[in-house]
Amino acid sequence: MTQKYVADDLAEFVVSAEQSDLPEPTLSTLKRNVLDSIACALGALDGELVPGLRAHAEQFSSRPTATFVGGGRASVDQAAFFNAVLVRYPDLLDTYLTPGGLCHPADNFGAVFAMAEHVEASGADFLLALAVAYEVQCRFSAQVPVMARGLNHALQLAMSAAAGCAKLLGHDAARTADAITASAVDNVSLAAVHAEPVSVWKGISPAATGMRAVYATMLADRGVTGPKALFDGPNGLVQLLDQPIDFRTGDRALDSVNETYLKQYCSLIHGQAIIDATLAIREDNAISGADVAEVRLEVFQGAYDFAGGGQYGPKDAPRTKEQADYNLKYLAATALLDGQVGPEQLFVERVRRADVQDLLSRVEVVADDELTAAYPERTSARVHVRLRDGRRFSREQSDFEGSPTRPMSWDRVTEKLHWLGESFADQALRERIIETVAHLDEVPVAELAGLLGSVSSTVDRPRTRKRL
Repeated sequence: MTQKYVADDLAEFVVSAEQSDLPEPTLSTLKRNVLDSIACALGALDGELVPGLRAHAEQFSSRPTATFVGGGRASVDQAAFFNAVLVRYPDLLDTYLTPGGLCHPADNFGAVFAMAEHVEASGADFLLALAVAYEVQCRFSAQVPVMARGLNHALQLAMSAAAGCAKLLGHDAARTADAITASAVDNVSLAAVHAEPVSVWKGISPAATGMRAVYATMLADRGVTGPKALFDGPNGLVQLLDQPIDFRTGDRALDSVNETYLKQYCSLIHGQAIIDATLAIREDNAISGADVAEVRLEVFQGAYDFAGGGQYGPKDAPRTKEQADYNLKYLAATALLDGQVGPEQLFVERVRRADVQDLLSRVEVVADDELTAAYPERTSARVHVRLRDGRRFSREQSDFEGSPTRPMSWDRVTEKLHWLGESFADQALRERIIETVAHLDEVPVAELAGLLGSVSSTVDRPRTRKRL
């Protein structure tokens, strides 16, 4: 009797997924997250490293079958890479939180969207494949404390991106299992990518993973087999992680997107409530950064470890975008000084300016046991600000707009797209993108790709100083 592996069971789940497994209102929530990913991509087009990464993708492209956001076409793998870079770059993408870490389901967008255009898929088929990818990534993340075990969440992205791409290619269960396992076995990513000094690679790694998932999935179509025993065989992930792995494939619901968080501010998810509370103190009391003597941030343990100076290293002297958006001291300081934390706050010139470097040196971050016990159901934080004149202000916040307890509405995500995209697309084009995503299940995916390819890759008009 032929042995059946976890990978076979997972592959059958992917192959059997149907449109009926994605009912309203989950479909509407998924469209909201697609629009959010596009907003992030538009907001990245003037990123300092983006032109070089686009040139790299163009250099290594072959037959063009997919569209770059911002114009131009490339091979499916390079379009997957570049568009995923854009979605991740501003650190405004969706997030799924778990006790042992997190993942960013929007990291699947670049690979799945490129593959959908490559195979001339319908919008409905793209959305189904993306929902499958979200489900695979989130179910693995919910069960396996990847980051607590020293691994990075690009591991489950390799599985999920391959699953979504295999769904679009129409692979049977055997080839789907080959695609998932071949993609994942070479993407056992390390959590050290988050350690100080945080590098550019932290933000590029998911795009490279998605690109390799596209490549592995297409190799499976040519008969290249993957290691079926990836999960439950000798030296597989079950042995490596010392726990069983069950994707709960008997549950056909594709509803993990309902548990995702969206962001208002350019920072890791653990900074959203802190920035929100800091801005509220600033605005409610009409203070400026120059008034501040010191700040104390009380956070849950994961936030302290990732971005407060804990397990992943000190946060005393950020010099780059990648260090700044993973630094609670910088994020609180720039919120107090600028009254916002948007793309401009992550430009290197802003990060290195003396005013914010001085203020962040007077920000203390501590882990609090009570706040830690409430995570991940709550991403609570306390912010305490003492002014030079002796006045003190405090605020505790247990959630923020964009969390599952206060979900960001479709209308608010459209505002986010207008905010981030106004410098690269005129009002009419932005409205057409929004309308197309709203009805994406009724049109070919090429229609949306054409609109995203019409966006300018350079700034056409100055970005306003507002925030979402």
